Amino acid sequence: MTILVTGGTGLVGSRLLRRFVDAGVDCRALVRPGKEVFAGATPVEGDLFDTDSLKQAVDGVSAIVHLAAVFRTLNDDDVWRANLDGTKNLIAAAIAHAPQARFVMASTSLVYNADASHPALEDDSTNPKLAYPASKIAAEIELRNSGLNWSILRLGFVYGDGDGHLASVPPLVARFKWHPAKTFSLVHQRDVAGAVELALTGAMDGQVVNICDDAPTTLYEMASLVGSPIEASAEPLTDPWMGRMDGSRLRSLGFQPTVPTLYQAAQQGIL
Repeated sequence: MTILVTGGTGLVGSRLLRRFVDAGVDCRALVRPGKEVFAGATPVEGDLFDTDSLKQAVDGVSAIVHLAAVFRTLNDDDVWRANLDGTKNLIAAAIAHAPQARFVMASTSLVYNADASHPALEDDSTNPKLAYPASKIAAEIELRNSGLNWSILRLGFVYGDGDGHLASVPPLVARFKWHPAKTFSLVHQRDVAGAVELALTGAMDGQVVNICDDAPTTLYEMASLVGSPIEASAEPLTDPWMGRMDGSRLRSLGFQPTVPTLYQAAQQGIL
């Protein structure tokens, strides 16, 4: 099996590549010139807007794991260009040069409606307002209509193995004026990798699957665990289900998280 990973230098992709390489998997990584990937992976220099590099990247692969995305920017045009247009280009390359490849795409729990009345299910309607989740939904639609063998993994708040993502909680709370009691479904880096590995077996073919652990956690607790406490509040919480996902479909496929709670990750020293 040869796997192409996009976003291989990012928080998730770099850790996934290391895991694949350590397991002896033949990996390619689409990377911008000058970027380095984990030793043992084969770099393909280029990007999602370079047709020649996309052909080289996908040619002969048995699977594509599409993790590349833009979201840490205030420029909405950049977000849409990378997340939708870039995905369209990768899909076109796969159709032309690797039509039999399994295409696994990472999406986000933020696609679900903020005013939901329950933890989000994969078949719930989605109408996100912000550029990042809206662009991911648009990219999901492109993939689902592509005719490729696809699966879409909607990731909870990803953290762990020293990625520093939890440290972003206080500035996110300040930026979006979130209530400290707002609760998010989380998923550890190791379980993201485990979910991708399950998807590569075909268990998720043609499905959208929520990827999350067993214990949704408040922003207040997340910030406290990394030593950056945020201000407490007893004000009423609006949109109480925003950020929460139902992981039943994933569990029905036989998946059990190896890091079921944030507190266990803290105890094990793997935040």
